[in-house]
Amino acid sequence: MLKLRRLIVAGAAVLMLNSAFFALKGPSADPLKKPVKLFNGKDLKGWTVHGTEKWYVEGGELICESGPDKKYGYLTTDKFYKNFDLSLKFRQEANGNSGVFFRSTVTGTKVSGWQVEVAPPNHDTGGIYESYGRNWLVQIPEEKEGFLKMGEWNTLRIRAEGDRTQTWLNGHEMVDLTDAKIGAGEGSIALQIHDGGGIKVRWKDILLEEL
Repeated sequence: MLKLRRLIVAGAAVLMLNSAFFALKGPSADPLKKPVKLFNGKDLKGWTVHGTEKWYVEGGELICESGPDKKYGYLTTDKFYKNFDLSLKFRQEANGNSGVFFRSTVTGTKVSGWQVEVAPPNHDTGGIYESYGRNWLVQIPEEKEGFLKMGEWNTLRIRAEGDRTQTWLNGHEMVDLTDAKIGAGEGSIALQIHDGGGIKVRWKDILLEEL
């Protein structure tokens, strides 16, 4: 009887050790989606230039600058992105009037889609504008205009999932919009140079996670 008890205790101990091992190891999980770099810091691979304005890489940064024509210009991703969480950093020089388009297409220099505004102070950075359509969908209230740091690096985040679009500027929520027309949209991520000349904006750390 004593021998049997010893065998039972030993077997139980082995089972407990095995259970602890598997608990620590855990079941194999599917790898999580990781953000991808849309800009490699070296060149414009994966992007297409639209228009005659300047797009170039300098010191690991992507720079957009008005050219002699002083027209609209766009830089679009070659790939379409529907549902995503995008973050990037921008630093405005000159008047800094630009923007980040999503679910958008460009023909020549005519864009169809939605823009998250990047603009000088008190001009709705983080707001949402529909080009060649309903125009402003959400403008930024006065109490949120102070979050932009003109001439410094700013972090812009855009999350688009189904009908819902959210934007943040330097960690502050700017827009939370639900819109069926945006939800039905398809297209690229695009950076913009506004017309009028005198614009220069630097971009870096452009990261996108597909949802």
